[in-house]
Order: sequence, then C-alpha cells, then structure tokens
Amino acid sequence: MEPKVITPVVKGLILSLILIVYGIAIYLTGQMGNKVLGWIPYLVLLGGVAGSGIIYANQMKGNVTFGNVFAHGFKTTAVIIVISVIYTVLSIKLIFPEIADVAATETRKALEKQGTMSDEQIEQAVGMTSKFLMPFAIGGIIIGYGIVGAIGAAIGAGAAKKNPVTPFN
Repeated sequence: MEPKVITPVVKGLILSLILIVYGIAIYLTGQMGNKVLGWIPYLVLLGGVAGSGIIYANQMKGNVTFGNVFAHGFKTTAVIIVISVIYTVLSIKLIFPEIADVAATETRKALEKQGTMSDEQIEQAVGMTSKFLMPFAIGGIIIGYGIVGAIGAAIGAGAAKKNPVTPFN
C-alpha cells in the first residue's frame, strides 16, 4: 500500500500563504525599509522547504534517495515562486498600487543617507526604481527564492532519514 504523501503543491501553498501574510503585515506596519525584517521570509522559506523534504521522507518511511527528497523540496519551491510572483503582480498593480511610491521614497532615503550622489542622480535612480519595480520584484523573487529554496531542498534532503537500499536486493 502506497503511503499517503502531502504533495509539494499543498506544502507550497501553505508556505506561500505564510509569506504573503508576513509581507502584508510588514507593509501595513510601515516596516518595508527594515533590512532585518526583510530577511525573515528567506529564513521561513529555507526552513519550510527543508522541513518539507524531511516530512516527505518520513511519510515515505525513509524509502527515498537524496534526489527524491531534493526534487520534492524543489517542487515545493517552484510552487512558492509561482504563487509569490502572481501575488506580487496583483499587489503592485491592484491591491497596493501605492507601493511604487513607497519604494521610490525608500530608495530616495537610502541614497540621500549615503550622500555619494547628486540630486540629479538621485532623481534618475528614483525614476528607474519606479519604472522597473515590477521586473526587479519578479526577478528578485525568482532568483532569490530559487537559490534559497534549492539550498533548503538540499538541507532537507541531507537531513532526511533514508533507509539504505542496495540495487542488488
């Protein structure tokens, strides 16, 4: 009898919802410029994907390989990336259209704090931030979540208990 396994889609959906709720909370509390709080989603993703692989191996009673567990974790990551990209597009275009202004303000503050650019250069940088917010956000999600998810999948695959199976049995 095949063991009942929670699919990567379900795990990805749960982790995506956690990340989305966290992101909304950060936005609504005005903490978007807080660098420390910006790392928490990556830690949640890392732990969630690693845990996903370990749970998968346990549900399969250890009859898995490193590759099986890694693939399960990376499929979970792929689901999270897709859902996060869809949410990001919807939030920038429909839900929170003022987020572009907030990003421009945060960029301006950061550049003024550095003090290495002229006012004209700062205006150009802020204009580029507003213009390319969507591609940068989507690219950041795909690359950042992809790398962290792959690391989490590898950690989960390495930490998962596996029953050694020889090919000659």
